[in-house]
Amino acid sequence: MLDAALLDQLRPLLAELPFPLTLVVRPSSHERQQDMVMLARQLAGVTPAIDTRIEGAEAVVPTLDILRNDTPTGLTFRGVPGGHEFTSLVLALLLVSGKGRLPDARTAARISQLRATAPLRTYVSLDCTNCPDVVQALNTLATLHPHLTHEMVDGALVPDEVARLGIKGVPAVFAGERLIHSGRATFLDLLSTLEQHLGTDAIAEPEDVAERYDVVVIGGGPAGASAAIYTARKGLRTALVAERFGGQVRETMGIENLIGTPRTEGKRLAADLEAHVRNYDITLLEHRRVASLTRGEHKEILLEGGERLQAGSVIVATGAKWRELEVPGEKEYLGRGVAFCPHCDGPFYKDRRVAVVGGGNSGVEAALDLSGIVRHVTVMEFSDSLRADAVLLSKLQAKGNVTILNGVRTTAILGDGEKVTGLAYEDRATGDKRSLELDGVFVQIGLVPNSSFLGDLVERNPRGEILVDDKGRTSEPGIYAAGDVTTVPFKQIVIAMGEGARVALTTYEDLALGA
Repeated sequence: MLDAALLDQLRPLLAELPFPLTLVVRPSSHERQQDMVMLARQLAGVTPAIDTRIEGAEAVVPTLDILRNDTPTGLTFRGVPGGHEFTSLVLALLLVSGKGRLPDARTAARISQLRATAPLRTYVSLDCTNCPDVVQALNTLATLHPHLTHEMVDGALVPDEVARLGIKGVPAVFAGERLIHSGRATFLDLLSTLEQHLGTDAIAEPEDVAERYDVVVIGGGPAGASAAIYTARKGLRTALVAERFGGQVRETMGIENLIGTPRTEGKRLAADLEAHVRNYDITLLEHRRVASLTRGEHKEILLEGGERLQAGSVIVATGAKWRELEVPGEKEYLGRGVAFCPHCDGPFYKDRRVAVVGGGNSGVEAALDLSGIVRHVTVMEFSDSLRADAVLLSKLQAKGNVTILNGVRTTAILGDGEKVTGLAYEDRATGDKRSLELDGVFVQIGLVPNSSFLGDLVERNPRGEILVDDKGRTSEPGIYAAGDVTTVPFKQIVIAMGEGARVALTTYEDLALGA
């Protein structure tokens, strides 16, 4: 399965593991069983620290358990972890061996308070680009918690199970037989979800002491990373608070307009941003979310979980997230017919009827992708005409299984209690109310700025974007903002990087002048 070049790359990565690992493949008569056996043996062949054996109860599909010092780690792969999930397997080996990167002590303590009331399973598609983030996060949580277990399941190998559970989108996370999450998620999202569904034990309150900094940057995307690097280079004591490095950039497949870099990918750029930030004396507080921010000479930042920071200046670079329709049925049928990623979830709708809500570039690109899989696509656009680029519109109009409805407003997602059955909409010109029979709805209506945690602390426009002047100052002295969370036009990576640098220099200038 693995070619010689890849095996050569793995050798230094897996060399000299601190603990011996065993890859246990359960017996199975499935046609992919030999692929799993070969994968395990090839991995064992790159380092003496890994061995493999076939044992255990008969499995319906190829199944692999990871053992450390001959003791189960709680990490299982049901289905051959190829495609994007091969990385999840390699990272799992590093995690359980002690070589992987784990969250800091504060986050680890929060994880330890989870009640392990049910085994965790994540159903994936090997073509899904969002699934590995969820699998890897849950593997990390299970590695840190002595009683949590997590199993990756290739949904394509267990269609009857997928149908029984009503899965219509991936990644789909189950605690026992209960769906607790569907779709993309950050590590922090998943930790919060587990706290809600599994419960937690009491955690000791942190000491009532706030760490003091010259500048606290909130956000780990291109604008936040740039701002933190520039303030650190100016000698300012800097902390960076982020849910995850890269932010929305991580959801971007190919990036070809970052000047000086002909082509890269979102996850690679996110890793490069993090590596660059770590070259400086910057306090990194990842897997954190800001609960509140208060004004004053020394601004106080309260983080979810109770940590407190103080800073003379704060730079808000929290970016944006996918915009939701906010109509009845949307949340209820998320993962059961409502989706945001056509690339990940499109295969679940083969030969079915779906709608794409949104006629911008992302919506039309989604419709083009889906048109090659599904029976029919209806594009729903609020405006009187599609807003996508001409080249995309030309491709869409050439498709024989696409219908375009302009000037319509989606009013509800319809379902039978188990899955989506249709969509209700209103003709904006006539007021007529109509509906479509559908099996799935893909929401592609743009982004919304992550600024709600600020409340009325700074002025924002009706869309929630933070109003800034030409140097990135907000309406509140000592609070600055940069990137997609602001009113600065053209939400582009290269622009966010420049804005982060400009705001950092403004912050330094104001502190130096005592402004």
